[in-house]
Amino acid sequence: MFETYLLIALKNLIKREMYCLKFFLTLLIGLGTLTNTASAQDTVLTVTYKGKLDSLHSNILKQKRLLQIFLPSDYKAGSTDKYDVLYVLDGGNWNTGLVTQIQHFIEGQSQMPPTIIVSVMGIDRNIELTPTQLSSWQAPTGGADQFLGFITKELIPYVNKTYPSNGVNSLWGHSLSGMFVMYTLLREPNAFTSYIAVDPSLWWDNSYVPKMAAEKLSALDGLNKTLFIGSRDAANFHEFKIDTMETILKKMAPPSLKWKLVAYSDETHSSVRLKSTYDGLRFTYAGYTRAIEFHPMNGIVLKNKPVSLWYFDDITRVHYTTDGTVPTESSAQVQPDITLNGPATVTYKRFTNRSVYDKIATGKFTTEKLPIPVSKLKNLIPGGFKYSYYEGDRDKIPDLKSMQPLKTGIFNKDFDAGALSRKNNYALAIDGFLEIKEDGYHIIILQAGNYATLYLGGKLLIQRTDKDSRSDYSYVVPLSKGFYPLRVEYFDKKEHFNLHLYYITPSTMASKDAVPIPLEVEYRSGK
Repeated sequence: MFETYLLIALKNLIKREMYCLKFFLTLLIGLGTLTNTASAQDTVLTVTYKGKLDSLHSNILKQKRLLQIFLPSDYKAGSTDKYDVLYVLDGGNWNTGLVTQIQHFIEGQSQMPPTIIVSVMGIDRNIELTPTQLSSWQAPTGGADQFLGFITKELIPYVNKTYPSNGVNSLWGHSLSGMFVMYTLLREPNAFTSYIAVDPSLWWDNSYVPKMAAEKLSALDGLNKTLFIGSRDAANFHEFKIDTMETILKKMAPPSLKWKLVAYSDETHSSVRLKSTYDGLRFTYAGYTRAIEFHPMNGIVLKNKPVSLWYFDDITRVHYTTDGTVPTESSAQVQPDITLNGPATVTYKRFTNRSVYDKIATGKFTTEKLPIPVSKLKNLIPGGFKYSYYEGDRDKIPDLKSMQPLKTGIFNKDFDAGALSRKNNYALAIDGFLEIKEDGYHIIILQAGNYATLYLGGKLLIQRTDKDSRSDYSYVVPLSKGFYPLRVEYFDKKEHFNLHLYYITPSTMASKDAVPIPLEVEYRSGK
């Protein structure tokens, strides 16, 4: 019986995913004309679902329980990486296929982290998902406590032991399982960090769960949980007693429970799953980002010579300080432009609905010795810097000055990384002189993958390692007219060349326009 059930579930899952693959491919082609050049080159659609069928015997339920486990697409066996876990009730393709695709989309937008998805396959939802025996119901009910015991005492420990879970869990449910989500929040609030209830059947047994909420919500104080409820228009809102729950939440929910309730018009009990799942996951991870980026990131400043810091992302959850202390939510809210009038240690913090994903970034702006232009230069050739190519299997940039290059050439518009003999584990040194034609603040920008350093006038301005999630690095420095020795060392461990130099000059500072450093101000020695 269980084997037959398993095969049917697997066939349905494969069938649905093939349909969705065709749908997204069609969508991708349709959107192709809207992408930029770099994106348009990515014409191969790769969808990876690392799904596994699993099971465990429940001593509490006295039966074998089937699971589908979906690991993040970037997970590699043997890795020490750990992930959040999203448990989907009423599992199988009907719900988990939808949730998995929405999660992948949101993750791809960098709005939630890679996540393990556990599809909890049901056997008798009438028993498992209902907290009371209802005589008017046409089937046995009232087994929610036993099912909850299975989840908290057997399933979650099994997943934590068997898969790369970090112990931070979310619970998703729809209809009766949506009610079960609410019941779990009130009965075992510490089992999960976040709860998503889609069109929950809160009418059950004369509003049993809303009445329970009125008594138990206060016990959630200080637990820092999130709750998202998605429902439909006014008539269904009332029919499902979601309006009753909203009234109770407004009156009784403690401040540490971050909750949101959305009613969607023109949706059915089934179709509301799409918008609710998307919005529910976005709310769960509200504020999430892979990295905070502000520019310039570091630099040398002059007293009483103002310089601006720019923040281009959503500012609503970001606060900052200028004295090196860690911001709190009572610190000043960041603005798109912040002006510094002297040295400072600027710290940005982005707050999320899951504090574990709060992000901090710090920039140091000092008053120190400036790079000095060189004089008496001879035999300089404009039109690009010189590059030197090295090979070697290392974990970081080797001492290139002690090595003999295998190849040299000009780093200009004709440079082709694909023509190098290696596609990974190689190093480049870029050397030359940068001509500065304006006095004032300049922002030097290095875009690089893996390891890279940038020196100007013999001073290290930028250093990047592969532990950084950002690829764009910027440094502000006051420069006077003249020629400055420039050196970039680049080490690429992967088959993806990414090395570009940009700058913003005093005359373009107001427009914030970063442009590739023009070849006419790039010089190399003619020796």
